Amino acid sequence: MAKLEELRYRSAYFLWVGVFFIGVFALIALLYGATAKIDYVWHWFDVPKYIVNQERIEITAGMGGEVAAIEGEGKDAVVIVKDGDDSESYPMAEAEEIWVSKGDFITPGKILGVYHKWQPGILLQGMWLTLKVSMYAIVFGILIGMLGGIARISKNPALKWSAICYVELIRGSPLLVQIFIWYFVLATLFNRLLMVYGFSEIDALYYGVAALACFTGAYVTEIVRAGIQSIHRGQTEAARSLGMTGPQAMYYIILPQAMRRILPPLAGQFISLIKDSSLLGMIAIRELTKATREAITISLSPYEFWFVCAILYLILTFTLSMAVQYMERKMAIQ
Repeated sequence: MAKLEELRYRSAYFLWVGVFFIGVFALIALLYGATAKIDYVWHWFDVPKYIVNQERIEITAGMGGEVAAIEGEGKDAVVIVKDGDDSESYPMAEAEEIWVSKGDFITPGKILGVYHKWQPGILLQGMWLTLKVSMYAIVFGILIGMLGGIARISKNPALKWSAICYVELIRGSPLLVQIFIWYFVLATLFNRLLMVYGFSEIDALYYGVAALACFTGAYVTEIVRAGIQSIHRGQTEAARSLGMTGPQAMYYIILPQAMRRILPPLAGQFISLIKDSSLLGMIAIRELTKATREAITISLSPYEFWFVCAILYLILTFTLSMAVQYMERKMAIQ
């Protein structure tokens, strides 16, 4: 009887696996059929150079004069330029070609040699900036959320009411509006004050990080509050009966247990943060979405680049999701 049940289960399992793959292939076929019906020429060969490309680097002369000598060969070659008593040496270690010969008269800015170097393309640069901004915002968002969550359940009315006002104010307004306030209002005020006292201005990138961190911190505050309150009150009472202070009980007993429960919603919030970082393009920060728009403007190939943009965002969010799941398993084992 047990073998029959197992056989039925396996048959049903493989049946629904087949249904899943049929659905996937049907979706791909539908997408392919829809794109085939429109008058559009695909240019996928344009995409790679916007991810990584070989940039031509020119070695130029800083002074005019005569090429007095070319010493050495290959990677050891050095071009020596003289102008009267002055001379300059230009190492050609990376040069693939040397464009001058001994005795040539050159002017400042003359190309002495060229070489090619692999560089990240505009999409990869945008992806890296998206990752950088998101990681900064996640770290500061966690700090704000942990402090806010503890303040949210505090018996001190000043702390509790401040946390409530912060959460309701941030959650009650769109993120784009908050980014504009940080960039056009707060950034203008702060930078003018810094200039008055002789300091350099703060880059727009950091105001974007601040906007994302404050926005995320409000949601993390509620997640932390719910996680702490989900731990039975008896845990706190038992810790206090052992002689622990309130902060000690929170740090050693309550928070470690609450962390296991708040990791899944935190992962969802951080994944949303990575996607929300696309709004920073509105304040001239070249994150992934803005980089994609610039690539489309140059190449005039919108379909290909929006597909690539979506895939790159998927790589970021899927990696973060896998990392959080790994942390969940590690914490469950402990």
